[in-house]
Amino acid sequence: MSEVYAARRERLRERCAAGGSATALVTRPANVRYLAGAAPRGAVLLLGSSEDLLLCGAPPSGEADEGRPDEALRVQVVPRAGGDAAVAAADAAIVQGADSLAVEEHHLTVTRHRAIGAVAPRLRLADLGGAVEQLRVIKDEEEISCLRIGAEIADQALGELLESILVGRTERHLALELERRLVDHGADGPAFATSVGTGPNSGRRGHRPTDRRVEEGDFLSVCLGATYRGYRCEIGRTFVIGTSPADWQIELYDLVFAAQRAGREALVPGAAYRDVDRAARQVLDSAGHTEGLPALTGHGVGLEIDEDPQLAPAAMGKLDTCVPVTVEPGVHLPGRGGVRIDDTLVVRPEADGGPELLTITTKELLAL
Repeated sequence: MSEVYAARRERLRERCAAGGSATALVTRPANVRYLAGAAPRGAVLLLGSSEDLLLCGAPPSGEADEGRPDEALRVQVVPRAGGDAAVAAADAAIVQGADSLAVEEHHLTVTRHRAIGAVAPRLRLADLGGAVEQLRVIKDEEEISCLRIGAEIADQALGELLESILVGRTERHLALELERRLVDHGADGPAFATSVGTGPNSGRRGHRPTDRRVEEGDFLSVCLGATYRGYRCEIGRTFVIGTSPADWQIELYDLVFAAQRAGREALVPGAAYRDVDRAARQVLDSAGHTEGLPALTGHGVGLEIDEDPQLAPAAMGKLDTCVPVTVEPGVHLPGRGGVRIDDTLVVRPEADGGPELLTITTKELLAL
């Protein structure tokens, strides 16, 4: 992997040079991990003019949950007493003879930015912007493999839950059980807080589980994800509890399923982000569900659960091959409940079979 990290840093170095900066300071944790491998909490990366440095408050522990940074990087430990790795990195840039430093202004606090300016007043600070995030959009096959394994874990955890007795159990209990099962099957942990919604809570995006108990005839919507080697995937499904679905439940489910299918089929290289959103949204709009729809149809996943691209009405940009995204339309009817169907897929050309579906739990409307 050392060559992979070195190649990523070189691509960033080329972008910095094009912007007039020979050095860069990366502080956002997911970006540090992308460029340097696993690193201690609070570590920063200096892309130096003569040497790249990983600066942190303590040496890497080597524990499994922390991992090891790229062995090709020199690690510099900053004394804890009043030490700030970002400030120390700016000082190191000066030592290397830099006269400018690109920083992630969207991540640095004002206080930290001022501290860097104070320790290196002759260092011209420029904005690195979202350069690293843009590099992270297209995944290599190793990254996709981690997402694929995470999706398998999430599918396993959800499949086991569906085989258990659900009536009478609370949303909170089911969410906790799902997160335990993720870890049991090899996940680093949940990719985000697991959402379980029943009855009138079903279908709500980002619903926080409550003590409401599962009842016969409820819609049950579940959204969970696994983190594997730092990479996060997502799956969401909706079921009916105990009895055959009511007519309104079948109608609503079929509608959301059709919207989700339209969004998945629109995932082709070169497709505009907003066109993917439009494909799914038009199905729901045509059925009269124009109010209360989610702000977006999907988003990128990777080292963070919500990355670029954003599949939203006003999103600018086009899909590339090897970009993993979610497609997650939903409809919630206040007081009644709703449906959400959510998959993680990787954009692939038609010659390679089209979009690769990572989350494979059935989307049939099951009565549990």
